[in-house]
Amino acid sequence: MRIEAYNQVQQIYKPKQSARNQQAGAVSRSSDQLQLSTAGRDFQTAKSAVAAVPDVREDLVSSIKARIDSGTYQVDTSAFAEKLMAKFDEMR
Repeated sequence: MRIEAYNQVQQIYKPKQSARNQQAGAVSRSSDQLQLSTAGRDFQTAKSAVAAVPDVREDLVSSIKARIDSGTYQVDTSAFAEKLMAKFDEMR
């Protein structure tokens, strides 16, 4: 096959390909619709409610900060170790 012949064949089929692409473009211009399920709407509502809540619970943090600043905050190491081990057991 000669290279010139290939170029001629390509030129013949090129307009037909663009006509197919135009038809495909006309089909894709139809409107798309989105319908959310009830579960999806509930999830979106819950997500927005969680986003509205602050990350830090200032009512609890402020009292602990005050006790740390005054030097009266004490950590019960045995209770801490028990809770840590219980959480470790849950994860296994």
